[in-house]
Amino acid sequence: MATAAPVAVSGAKAGFWIRFLAILIDGIIVGIVNSAIAAILSLNTNGRSGLQVILGLVYYVYFWSSNGPWPGQTIGNKLLNIRVIRTNGTDLTISQALIRYVGLFISILCLFIGVIWAAFDPNKQGWHDKIADTYVVKTN
Repeated sequence: MATAAPVAVSGAKAGFWIRFLAILIDGIIVGIVNSAIAAILSLNTNGRSGLQVILGLVYYVYFWSSNGPWPGQTIGNKLLNIRVIRTNGTDLTISQALIRYVGLFISILCLFIGVIWAAFDPNKQGWHDKIADTYVVKTN
């Protein structure tokens, strides 16, 4: 598989609100899939929560990695023209995307402080971006 040329990391980084909207779109998509699978399997509330975590993990790690159809872009990111890249401009591997997802999970568990951090950080990085050494940049 050919790797794409590194993206210029000096370009415009995506701000908090566009990132929030992208993750909201992605959350709705994962939620719909979760509800459909849970209904088919007749899962109780605890089963649905576990399924949601697993679906989120698979969804984000796949789309953020270079293995996805649009490297570094979930469906929400693609719709809003933003992309996750490493701070050196390269695409994320599966393991790097997994680290970012775990960081996102931690950022959310801490009362969303780690996610909100991106609104005030000079490089527009949340805790999960700092943990995984990533930026979210605008695309053309």
